[in-house]
Amino acid sequence: MPTVRSLIARFPIDPYLLLLIGTVGLAILLPARGAAQPLAESAVTVAVGLLFFLYGARLSPAAVWAGISHWRLQSLVFASTFVIFPIIGLGASWAVRGFLPPDIGVGLLYLCLLPSTVQSSIAFTAIARGNVPAALCSASLSNLLGVVLTPVLVAVLLSTAGGGFSLTAIEGIAVQILLPFVAGQAVRPWIGAWLLRHRTLTAVVDRGSILLVVYAAFSAGVVAGVWTSLSVSDLVIVLAIDLVILAIIIAVTTLLSRRLGFSTEDEIAIVFCGSKKSMAGGIPMATILFAGHAVSLIVLPLMLFHQAQLFVCATLARRYAKRPIEDAPPVAAQPSPVRILTSA
Repeated sequence: MPTVRSLIARFPIDPYLLLLIGTVGLAILLPARGAAQPLAESAVTVAVGLLFFLYGARLSPAAVWAGISHWRLQSLVFASTFVIFPIIGLGASWAVRGFLPPDIGVGLLYLCLLPSTVQSSIAFTAIARGNVPAALCSASLSNLLGVVLTPVLVAVLLSTAGGGFSLTAIEGIAVQILLPFVAGQAVRPWIGAWLLRHRTLTAVVDRGSILLVVYAAFSAGVVAGVWTSLSVSDLVIVLAIDLVILAIIIAVTTLLSRRLGFSTEDEIAIVFCGSKKSMAGGIPMATILFAGHAVSLIVLPLMLFHQAQLFVCATLARRYAKRPIEDAPPVAAQPSPVRILTSA
């Protein structure tokens, strides 16, 4: 009979999840109203710009291009992230029509259009003794492309799902995301190394920005009264659908990796990079793409999916790591596992 301590060790509670829950609770109890609402929106604009500026300053283009030589692996991860996932999202958004609020359906599709995570994809690949350089390249390239591809996919596919996206949001993406990101890349030679030495600072900005965006989004939802349309059973259904989506994509990437003859190390990188979605980029981007809509409902599937992917992939990484040592590359070729930053 497992003890409480053993269960916590096996399935650790993410402190950041508790902060997110607390932020949602604060927004419900003390939403930004009246004069406070434009202040919150301005703070979100600044936070989003700073967030993507730091992404640009930290992300090394050299690390991305160094791994592109493994084009078969990169192609499969790209297909999983921006082809297979969107197809699943279209099916999920269609399946919930009629018994969940329309914005939840939009949120399920939006979740499937986002790029992969960076930190946690690399961390889980390292823990599982997989191809870490390939994972670094895949995750980094996914985020670089996602800044452009996600808004384009939203514009193309949300008309099919019944969303209200407008192409004018591309201008907002350019100003609030692309411009800071490019600026970060431009100054990276001067501040990149400093940022890498001060990971605590960047982690605080990452997580603090997400908390601020979540507060503003859920606060707006409370003021607009959108949460009156969502019940506890709806939340359970959304979580169940998220788990089904995650199970399908893990199964598909695993099967394709083996059918196409990839090594176990490459399979690990494909599964972990091809099955994740970035909450750090997804929530700020949603506030721009869906301005005027119930953003709190749209990002809800993403928030639930994010935590689910951490639990499931942590278990999967431990399972991969238990395979015989001789099946993995020499230990000297593997970097030490990086810390999982749940803001990714």
